[in-house]
Amino acid sequence: MHPFVEKIRSGQLCLGTCISLSDAQAAEALGPDTDILWIDTEHASISLDSIKTMMMALKGTDTAALVRVPWNDPVLVKPVLDLGADGIIFPMIRTADDVRKAVSACRYPPAGERGFGPLRPLDYGRRNAVEFCDDADENIIVVVQIEQAEAVENIEEIVAVEGLTSLAFGPMDLSASLGHRGQPGHPAVEEAVKHVVEKARAAGVATGVSIGSNPESVAQWADYGLDWICYGVDVTLMIQCFNDVAAHVRNHVAISD
Repeated sequence: MHPFVEKIRSGQLCLGTCISLSDAQAAEALGPDTDILWIDTEHASISLDSIKTMMMALKGTDTAALVRVPWNDPVLVKPVLDLGADGIIFPMIRTADDVRKAVSACRYPPAGERGFGPLRPLDYGRRNAVEFCDDADENIIVVVQIEQAEAVENIEEIVAVEGLTSLAFGPMDLSASLGHRGQPGHPAVEEAVKHVVEKARAAGVATGVSIGSNPESVAQWADYGLDWICYGVDVTLMIQCFNDVAAHVRNHVAISD
């Protein structure tokens, strides 16, 4: 079992951030201080080669390297898992059938449809293939995003799918789907989130989210009872840190004058 999964099952809140830069140095720098890194290939221009070097950079850490693929498609999932990702984040899930398709893409037959051909995860042929497949099927992390009103409506069937590790809210898309575009804090969105968390907890499925890095907002999402939170993005965290220091210095200079 991955340390990240052990932590959330023990009741520990896990924290991380999102990776949008293709340079693996960002993942290497952030890895030791995070429980999870959300490596985004849906909205960021990260190639398979970049993912490979990120997996190398994170080797030996307890950080869960989860890659969000652009769509729920086994063709997109297979090469990412073969590079050693700890799990996959699937966007735009709507139904239990969507979840079953996602789970199948992450597991070898007969449990799923993942084709065999890993190199890095198999230690380039040094590991026993049968044991590897068993371990991979048992420990792969499958996360599906709840960002559509239809998914909220189908949540009981979704969390009942065997092999699902966690849900992940997509607040902006969920607010748009619920008719309140650009208002992730709208009461209707909050009500939907609380409903989903309740159903997920009852089914033993973890919940998480990827949001901005406003501390008050992050704390509010923690109050919903989530198991993990990814806040900010590598580049936005750099900007935020720079501007926080700049504001402090300018205020200090103004007071001194």
